[in-house]
Amino acid sequence: MTTPHTFTFRPLDPLKDAELLHGWVTHPKAAFWMMQDAKLEDVERAYMDIAADEHHHALLGLDEYGVPVFLMEKYDPAHRELVGLYEPLPGDVGMHFLTPATDKPVHGFTRSVITAVMAHLFEDPAVGRVVVEPDVSNKAVHALNEAVGFVPEREIQKPEKRALLSFCTREQFAKAVAA
Repeated sequence: MTTPHTFTFRPLDPLKDAELLHGWVTHPKAAFWMMQDAKLEDVERAYMDIAADEHHHALLGLDEYGVPVFLMEKYDPAHRELVGLYEPLPGDVGMHFLTPATDKPVHGFTRSVITAVMAHLFEDPAVGRVVVEPDVSNKAVHALNEAVGFVPEREIQKPEKRALLSFCTREQFAKAVAA
């Protein structure tokens, strides 16, 4: 049994955090992030765009020492990512998360991260359901999503990938993490 991790969140600073993020998103293990060939300026620009977008937000997850250990994005699927691909409900929020590659993997770390991300999203009483759209071939994230309560609905075609549209309600999340 691993000790649960305690994380806090802070808004990502596109300029101050770009170098750290660049190393994360260009690593071969982050292939599904689709930024493999990004230059530092590309990462800065992408996250400056997110910072300026009222419907998309990037946060860093910090460990107990305040060190950034993962990236989380949340977005309004009625305005970003999934527009026209499904019928959003009031209270839907979209989510992406990225744990950086490491030479010393910690058992259970990524599951702790997705659990913390979901708990953070559901801290907002307006959020009723989280929606994700990972690449259909990203089997590792499908397993993690299922572990925190996501239920796949169907495959959808996004401009950049074939995705598995999945949903998790507050109740499904509570039941999954209590198990």
